[in-house]
Amino acid sequence: MEISGTVVSLLPLQTGQGKNGVWKKQEFILETPGQYPKKVCLSLWGEKVDENRLNAGDKITASINIESREYNGRWYTDVRAWKIARQTGQEREMAPPPDQSFMPDTNSSDDLPF
Repeated sequence: MEISGTVVSLLPLQTGQGKNGVWKKQEFILETPGQYPKKVCLSLWGEKVDENRLNAGDKITASINIESREYNGRWYTDVRAWKIARQTGQEREMAPPPDQSFMPDTNSSDDLPF
Protein backbone atom coordinates (compact mmCIF):
# COMPACT_ATOMS: atom_id res chain seq x y z
CA MET A 1 0.00 0.00 0.00
CA GLU A 2 1.25 3.52 -0.74
CA ILE A 3 0.48 6.98 0.63
CA SER A 4 1.73 10.30 -0.75
CA GLY A 5 1.97 13.72 0.82
CA THR A 6 4.14 16.31 2.50
CA VAL A 7 6.13 15.74 5.69
CA VAL A 8 4.79 18.39 8.08
CA SER A 9 6.51 17.33 11.30
CA LEU A 10 9.22 15.02 12.61
CA LEU A 11 8.69 13.64 16.10
CA PRO A 12 11.69 13.07 18.40
CA LEU A 13 13.88 10.06 17.54
CA GLN A 14 13.26 7.18 19.94
CA THR A 15 15.97 4.64 20.83
CA GLY A 16 16.26 1.81 23.26
CA GLN A 17 17.86 -1.49 24.15
CA GLY A 18 15.99 -4.70 23.39
CA LYS A 19 16.86 -8.38 23.62
CA ASN A 20 18.17 -8.18 20.03
CA GLY A 21 20.26 -5.06 20.59
CA VAL A 22 19.79 -1.35 20.11
CA TRP A 23 16.69 -0.18 18.24
CA LYS A 24 15.59 3.19 16.88
CA LYS A 25 12.29 4.55 15.66
CA GLN A 26 11.53 7.81 13.83
CA GLU A 27 7.89 8.90 13.64
CA PHE A 28 6.74 11.65 11.31
CA ILE A 29 3.48 13.29 10.28
CA LEU A 30 2.50 13.14 6.62
CA GLU A 31 -0.25 15.39 5.25
CA THR A 32 -2.11 14.08 2.20
CA PRO A 33 -3.13 16.46 -0.60
CA GLY A 34 -6.69 17.17 -1.68
CA GLN A 35 -9.75 19.16 -0.75
CA TYR A 36 -9.83 17.51 2.69
CA PRO A 37 -6.17 16.84 3.65
CA LYS A 38 -5.53 14.17 6.27
CA LYS A 39 -2.60 13.91 8.65
CA VAL A 40 -1.17 10.44 9.26
CA CYS A 41 1.55 9.42 11.71
CA LEU A 42 4.03 7.01 10.08
CA SER A 43 7.10 5.33 11.56
CA LEU A 44 10.49 4.25 10.27
CA TRP A 45 12.43 1.58 12.18
CA GLY A 46 16.08 0.52 12.38
CA GLU A 47 18.31 1.15 9.36
CA LYS A 48 15.38 2.74 7.49
CA VAL A 49 15.80 5.78 9.77
CA ASP A 50 19.36 6.34 8.51
CA GLU A 51 18.53 5.50 4.88
CA ASN A 52 15.69 8.03 4.71
CA ARG A 53 16.73 11.31 6.32
CA LEU A 54 13.46 13.24 6.22
CA ASN A 55 12.89 16.96 6.65
CA ALA A 56 9.71 18.96 7.11
CA GLY A 57 8.47 20.02 3.69
CA ASP A 58 9.69 16.90 1.85
CA LYS A 59 7.14 15.58 -0.64
CA ILE A 60 7.24 11.78 -0.53
CA THR A 61 5.46 8.58 -1.43
CA ALA A 62 5.74 5.97 1.31
CA SER A 63 5.18 2.24 0.86
CA ILE A 64 3.55 1.17 4.12
CA ASN A 65 2.28 -1.74 6.14
CA ILE A 66 -0.62 -1.21 8.53
CA GLU A 67 -0.90 -3.44 11.58
CA SER A 68 -3.08 -3.35 14.68
CA ARG A 69 -2.42 -5.13 17.97
CA GLU A 70 -4.37 -5.57 21.17
CA TYR A 71 -2.98 -4.72 24.63
CA ASN A 72 -5.09 -4.85 27.79
CA GLY A 73 -8.35 -4.75 25.86
CA ARG A 74 -7.37 -1.75 23.71
CA TRP A 75 -6.28 -1.77 20.08
CA TYR A 76 -3.29 0.15 18.75
CA THR A 77 -2.51 0.70 15.06
CA ASP A 78 0.98 1.16 13.63
CA VAL A 79 1.59 2.55 10.12
CA ARG A 80 5.13 1.47 9.29
CA ALA A 81 6.95 2.82 6.22
CA TRP A 82 9.29 0.31 4.59
CA LYS A 83 10.23 2.37 1.52
CA ILE A 84 10.34 6.13 0.91
CA ALA A 85 10.46 7.76 -2.54
CA ARG A 86 10.96 11.50 -2.77
CA GLN A 87 8.80 13.28 -5.32
CA THR A 88 10.36 15.61 -7.85
CA GLY A 89 8.69 18.71 -9.26
CA GLN A 90 7.50 16.71 -12.29
CA GLU A 91 5.39 14.34 -10.16
CA ARG A 92 2.83 16.93 -9.10
CA GLU A 93 -0.78 15.90 -9.03
CA MET A 94 -2.62 16.71 -12.19
CA ALA A 95 -6.37 17.29 -12.41
CA PRO A 96 -8.24 14.80 -14.59
CA PRO A 97 -9.40 16.11 -17.97
CA PRO A 98 -12.94 17.50 -18.05
CA ASP A 99 -15.75 15.07 -18.80
CA GLN A 100 -16.55 15.55 -22.48
CA SER A 101 -19.95 13.84 -22.20
CA PHE A 102 -21.48 17.08 -20.89
CA MET A 103 -20.08 19.25 -23.66
CA PRO A 104 -22.60 20.23 -26.37
CA ASP A 105 -22.02 18.72 -29.79
CA THR A 106 -22.35 21.55 -32.29
CA ASN A 107 -22.28 19.18 -35.28
CA SER A 108 -25.33 17.16 -34.23
CA SER A 109 -28.50 17.20 -36.36
CA ASP A 110 -30.58 16.47 -33.22
CA ASP A 111 -30.21 20.00 -31.85
CA LEU A 112 -33.39 21.52 -30.50
CA PRO A 113 -34.35 24.90 -31.98
CA PHE A 114 -34.26 26.68 -28.64
